[in-house]
Amino acid sequence: MTQDLSPSDRAKYACARRAADFVENGMKVGLGTGSTAAFLVKCLGEMVRDEGLDIQAVPTSSRTAELARAEGITVKTLDEVGLLDLTIDGADEFDAELTLIKGGGAAHLQEKIVATASKRMIVIADASKDVAVLGKFPLPVEVIPFGLEASRALIHDVLSALGYAKTEVTMRMAGDVPLVSDEGNHILDLHLGQITDATQLSAALNQIPGVVENGLFINIASAVVIGHADGTAVTRDLLLGTETSVNVFEADNLFSDIGDDA
Repeated sequence: MTQDLSPSDRAKYACARRAADFVENGMKVGLGTGSTAAFLVKCLGEMVRDEGLDIQAVPTSSRTAELARAEGITVKTLDEVGLLDLTIDGADEFDAELTLIKGGGAAHLQEKIVATASKRMIVIADASKDVAVLGKFPLPVEVIPFGLEASRALIHDVLSALGYAKTEVTMRMAGDVPLVSDEGNHILDLHLGQITDATQLSAALNQIPGVVENGLFINIASAVVIGHADGTAVTRDLLLGTETSVNVFEADNLFSDIGDDA
């Protein structure tokens, strides 16, 4: 039952359940990474089993691929399916223009590739991720292992030149060792406080040798579904200029096995 979920998970479930309504039979769909996206995969798996939904899914991480297969969803690679109809993914922060910070799950490289190979990207997130100014959540930057300290120093220099004073750059860890992404890279987290110009910052970071990709998603998402603990899901569509609200709670609890990672 949904009442057995924590308030945070109730909000995640609400937006995921509503976003599943945008998935149509025959679609090629990008599936994001993280606990909110995991709720979506569970919802789509239920639709596959109970309603005969037939889709081809391109996961953005090995974790999502494993979950999708367990749910009976047909999993393909991006190279196998080509252009996607839709990608649905979470966000660590989003602003009014749907500029995003992603990468809390260390999958933002694959997530950005999949999202930009899609006709449309819809964000799913609880209301706490809706911010006036991006930057409270650390900005992830994926870097190759070779020359890691040189890359970190160059990142510091770029941030200083852009006016980000006293910025802390930390290594993402997995226990006692540096985290390794699905591509074999490391993640540096930039603790900026606030981001004054996302486009400028993204371009500058991606010019640094050793940087593979940063977690700023700019002009990629066109809609967001915001979940609330009472079951309300608010869909904000930038292309249509509309905002709609529905309550999606159902007497069902398929999701007790999903963790709390964002």
